[in-house]
Amino acid sequence: MSLTDLDKRSREIFRSIVETYLDTGEPVGSRNVARGLGMSLSPASVRNVMADLEHLGLLYSPHTSAGRLPTETGLRFFIDALLEVGDLSQEERERIDVQVRASSHAKGTMEHVLTEASQLLSGLSSGAGVVLTHKQDFRLRQIEFIRIEPLKALAVLVGEDGSVENRIIDLPADLPQSALIEAGNYLNAQIQGRTLSDVRRELERLREANQAELDSLTQKIVEAGLAVWAGEGGENDTLIVRGQSNLLTDVDVAEDLERVRLLFDDLENKRDLIQLLGLAEKGDGVRIFIGSENKLFSLSGSSLVVSPYRDREQRIVGVLGVIGPTRLNYARVIPMVDYTARLVSRMLG
Repeated sequence: MSLTDLDKRSREIFRSIVETYLDTGEPVGSRNVARGLGMSLSPASVRNVMADLEHLGLLYSPHTSAGRLPTETGLRFFIDALLEVGDLSQEERERIDVQVRASSHAKGTMEHVLTEASQLLSGLSSGAGVVLTHKQDFRLRQIEFIRIEPLKALAVLVGEDGSVENRIIDLPADLPQSALIEAGNYLNAQIQGRTLSDVRRELERLREANQAELDSLTQKIVEAGLAVWAGEGGENDTLIVRGQSNLLTDVDVAEDLERVRLLFDDLENKRDLIQLLGLAEKGDGVRIFIGSENKLFSLSGSSLVVSPYRDREQRIVGVLGVIGPTRLNYARVIPMVDYTARLVSRMLG
């Protein structure tokens, strides 16, 4: 028998087992399944179906005499084929709108909005809210170079959303102060309303066409001021994680405590988490990663539900979502993450 061969009865029994597990976190026995289904099935008949489902790799028994739990393969099959995702209520939508938009009015910076979105997702899902954003894709208002040492300067970048970023850059020897001023003036004439990636492409085009009209020293400052925010490997990504304490809820056995400890270790490994979140940028809509489907959560057995958000040009500029145990309430978390990502996209538009 293959997954495609599952009949209606087997699917309903499997659905009942998974939904009960997601609700309670406990192994599910045949007697409880038989009692909960509307079919006239005996516990013995249910046990036979459960044995078939276990043979297919959808269920497993944690202990000899215990009930069954879904495997990661089983959870993936449930989410892809059987999960009925509802919609948020009007009250839930309004709550998300009010909290996220209020943070925008209170602080004004997009990073604060994203932090609030992460905190909100954490509270609504009882998991940890997570946001990854790319600083270099923020729209720019101003850049300034301030010499702090003979061979070092502070590059100050101000975004249209009011966010401010500071970086230290190295200066060529014997660089006159006038070159710093000229570099700042030149960049400010180019960056208004553009992202850093836009500016870099435009300056590259001007340089190739010999239209930059800058001396070599000033050109080096311009390039250094942009490059410091445009490194490789996620160095300029901002990772926001809120609500890790939620992951300790209902943890009452040593096995669960060890799983949560491993998950906390995963969350501390920010580079791997940033790389994983980057995978969500390769497609539209909500993406779900379960347990060992990704190497980051292979030990802690956790799930990640994420969705990209976009800027006014509909370019993906980050992702947000929820991290939690594999028994997340997917039917609730998926529309919640999707709606929040769409709201943030509208605010960036």
